[in-house]
Amino acid sequence: MKVFFEDETIISEELLNTMVKAANLACEIEGLDTEVCQLSVTFVGLDEIRDLNSTYRGLDKPTDVLSFPQFEVEDLDFYVANPEETPDELMLGDVVICKEKAEEQAKEFGHSFERELIYLFTHSVLHLLGYDHEEPDEKAVMRKREEEIMDQLGIPRMN
Repeated sequence: MKVFFEDETIISEELLNTMVKAANLACEIEGLDTEVCQLSVTFVGLDEIRDLNSTYRGLDKPTDVLSFPQFEVEDLDFYVANPEETPDELMLGDVVICKEKAEEQAKEFGHSFERELIYLFTHSVLHLLGYDHEEPDEKAVMRKREEEIMDQLGIPRMN
């Protein structure tokens, strides 16, 4: 898995490595070849994430993370079923994270910034892979997958 970070100095190398592990786990679980999968990550401030959220989702407020998938889930399913057809480079999409919002939510939820950031990133990667949470059944499936990945990373949910 190749993860392109626009500004990797904004967080620690350890967190960057954990993000790459999370992306690898998500792709492996879905049956995608992690050797060819790629995605990009950009960290932005509150104003920029608000502008993006307004432009792409019609919500004029800051959010924590946005996902911009490059493929429909059917396309990814095709590559899983036909690995010989998978291109040498499979750009899954773009993740945009608001560090300030992650810090705010970590305090609100009573856990570390690191946990919040990895959770938001994992959540966003799953969106790139076709997961959604608009309907209760979709949300349950997505939450289960998030928890599975977080557990494998050694960052279980705190109740």
